[in-house]
Amino acid sequence: MRVRTLSASFCSAAICSAAIAATGASSALAASTGGVLASGPTGRTGATAPSAPAPVARIHTAPVTSRSSSVAYTGPVFAKTATGQIVPYQPLVTVGQISSTGGSPVGVTADTKPELLVPGSRARYVGGLAAAPMSVPAAVQQIIWAGNQIVGLPYIFGGGHASFISPGYDCSGTVSFALHGANLLASSEDSSEFMVWGSHGLGRWVTIFANGGHAYMTVAGLRLDTSAADDPTNQQGPRWRPLRPGNEGFTVRHPLGF
Repeated sequence: MRVRTLSASFCSAAICSAAIAATGASSALAASTGGVLASGPTGRTGATAPSAPAPVARIHTAPVTSRSSSVAYTGPVFAKTATGQIVPYQPLVTVGQISSTGGSPVGVTADTKPELLVPGSRARYVGGLAAAPMSVPAAVQQIIWAGNQIVGLPYIFGGGHASFISPGYDCSGTVSFALHGANLLASSEDSSEFMVWGSHGLGRWVTIFANGGHAYMTVAGLRLDTSAADDPTNQQGPRWRPLRPGNEGFTVRHPLGF
């Protein structure tokens, strides 16, 4: 595993618990003949009048905080088949099994998780897995589906660093695995390395929060994290969780373009 300084690189199980300013557009010039300004008062010639400020182009950013810990979703869910077809999702339910999340426990424990989809631009929590929004780039969907594959595995210190294939994952190993699933990362990064990885600030769809002891990510409005902080389930290991009320104490980064 990429254990260069384990004590600083990986999170321990205990620890792991823009405005855009717009300037006014250049003033409209008076007619070269010294005529009256189109928008100015009559009788004044050869003057200029300030134009209205140019409209600010607002860039969509997926939410990264929430005051609610609820991730309940009751809308339509679809699955992408091996042939690329989008069909209604029919979760498999084993007789006698009960899921506290209200979804299918089979989906979480299966060796290969379904590629779930939901309408809109917000990821949804479906039986322990994340359903990718239909209205996001394919790479964002791949991040979500990759994250699903390791949901339910245990937290293992250094897991996911020697190899992306591991019986368990730590915090940065989880983030690395999900990014690798979208071909955005060739080798695992530790939490300190994620502090300088990618681009600064919030991403449009994907945001990584990292410091010297922990790392997690939000993707289209859901949080992928090994820490149970602000998660009522209190389950450890890689899981999709509610957004936190705040993300103080972390450097904020995102994949370029996402």
